[in-house]
Amino acid sequence: MKLNKQDIINALKTITVPGEGENMIDSGAVTNVVTFADEVIVDITIKNPSLQAKKKTEVEILQTIHKQVYEKAKIKVNLKVDAPTKAPVNEIKGKPIPGIQNIIAVASGKGGVGKSTVTANLAVSLAKMGFKVGVLDADIYGPSIPIMFDVISERPLSVAVDGKSKMKPIENYGVKILSIGFFTKPDQAVIWRGPMASKALNQMIFDAAWGELDFLLIDLPPGTGDIHLSIMQALPITGAVVVSTPQNVALADARKGVAMFQQDTINVPVLGIVENMAYFTPEELPENKYYIFGEGGAKYLAEDLEVPFLGEVPIVQSIREAGDVGRPAALQTATPVEEAFESITREMVQQVVYRNEALPATEAIKITTMAGCSAVKKK
Repeated sequence: MKLNKQDIINALKTITVPGEGENMIDSGAVTNVVTFADEVIVDITIKNPSLQAKKKTEVEILQTIHKQVYEKAKIKVNLKVDAPTKAPVNEIKGKPIPGIQNIIAVASGKGGVGKSTVTANLAVSLAKMGFKVGVLDADIYGPSIPIMFDVISERPLSVAVDGKSKMKPIENYGVKILSIGFFTKPDQAVIWRGPMASKALNQMIFDAAWGELDFLLIDLPPGTGDIHLSIMQALPITGAVVVSTPQNVALADARKGVAMFQQDTINVPVLGIVENMAYFTPEELPENKYYIFGEGGAKYLAEDLEVPFLGEVPIVQSIREAGDVGRPAALQTATPVEEAFESITREMVQQVVYRNEALPATEAIKITTMAGCSAVKKK
């Protein structure tokens, strides 16, 4: 079949440019359309530099031409981004931590989905790959990172840095760690109001001698509350990873977690979603997979929200045991668990690379309060 250029143009007129409200042809986004028999080349320039916008644009062009013109058409999309001049890669605005290149928030809408487990294993996987890594346990009311790294009895020392006294993070498995758990007794409940928790977090962030880090992972508490805003007020987050299990009750909260980061007033890029407890494989039936909490829920959520799917972690007894004894499961060698976390970590690093190449630096947000109502805006 020989494609007609005008048919292609008419089809593209039915697609809206992401974030601009006008179709691709009338907006001038499509700069050229070339047809050769059953092949078509579409040159398009958009202003939105986000990975989601670029992927959505390309997919919609492919789907629309296949549906409206010719389902077997061979299509090549040459997409360019004409965005405002971006900030230098890894430049951190607001209040940076000197020497830290990327700050990754690990979040979950719901408690109990394994967010801290994923954080710990991402950290050791990064360290095994040769990166310099730190973990800030921001779960003030339920810190679990010290247990997972077998440092629950440790206490940070004070060191002098440029004439100032700083906390030296505890280090294990090549990962630097700070947590409120280092400053409380195991049986002591932290009963603090928001301002007290925020002050403690700021001390662990800015009064610590983190040194040079490629990645600082922040293990956030469940939900979308005060601690999250405090962290994003204090730091410009490079990107966020959202952890969920496959069942609907967890996915509903994960959706809210993604929506929080994507709000215009916050605008933290979502690097992807991790599905934890994806399936169970009995040791005696290694070829079998039992989807106890549902199959592929987080993957489908990622597709629906147009954010990357970083991978899945199976239900394996050794992951729980490793966390309980303070030796993250990703430290194991030549196991399916190690391979799962290594794959997820590589996907996350790749998304960080894409994010830093395509987007300007994230800014810390500023929170103001007027007449009893809080408002969030960029600094």
